[in-house]
Amino acid sequence: MKVLLSRPEGRNQAMADKLTMKGVDFMVTPLLAVMPTHDRINSNTLTQADGIIFISANAVKFAAISLKNQFPDCRYYAVGQATADALSQYNIIPEIAPEDSQDSEGLLSLTSLGDIKNQHIVIVRGIGGRETIAEQLTIRQANVCYWEVYQRSLPKLDPALVCHQWQQFGIDTIIVTSGDVLENLIKLVPKELFAWLQSCHIIVPSNRVEQKAKIAGFTHVSNANGANTQAVLTALSI
Repeated sequence: MKVLLSRPEGRNQAMADKLTMKGVDFMVTPLLAVMPTHDRINSNTLTQADGIIFISANAVKFAAISLKNQFPDCRYYAVGQATADALSQYNIIPEIAPEDSQDSEGLLSLTSLGDIKNQHIVIVRGIGGRETIAEQLTIRQANVCYWEVYQRSLPKLDPALVCHQWQQFGIDTIIVTSGDVLENLIKLVPKELFAWLQSCHIIVPSNRVEQKAKIAGFTHVSNANGANTQAVLTALSI
């Protein structure tokens, strides 16, 4: 097994350390660049919030910078364990989506998000992304607003060079931690190399990304049901 780590710059170290301990060869090629938006949110919006939902660890990171680590007192929610771990660094213990469904649908299944009529909910995320949580909470008659604290892009990479390096190294397993990473991977690989890409073992974090991978033609897909290090290691069976 030779593994490709594709998280944004600075987010691959925990997995790299675990793979090194287990004697598994790997390469690091970030397939997602994340930059702050510097979008400010009205302080009253946060102080009046009944609940704040964080979509990703990056959402936590950039919100913390904007808030100078001063988070308001309310209920907190995390879509996945990696996001919950990021919040724990600020002594925040959030409610988290169930272990077997760490995605939007899993979060929406939480009892505390069932009866939320007239409650004020802030969703902290990157620009764009799925609307599922906001749509469903609005149907449940909550007052929902977004705070978009970062934006995503595909890093500047030479497709031919990068793919040549992957093949020369013998990459046969690719860890994909989000739908954006999957889309960037597909965009990056030239058509003539797509048969090779489809032969790789793809580790994905959720049912939604699993479906996207299968639609794209991948046949060896494992759903880790989370993007955190332990979930991915379990999916790798190491």
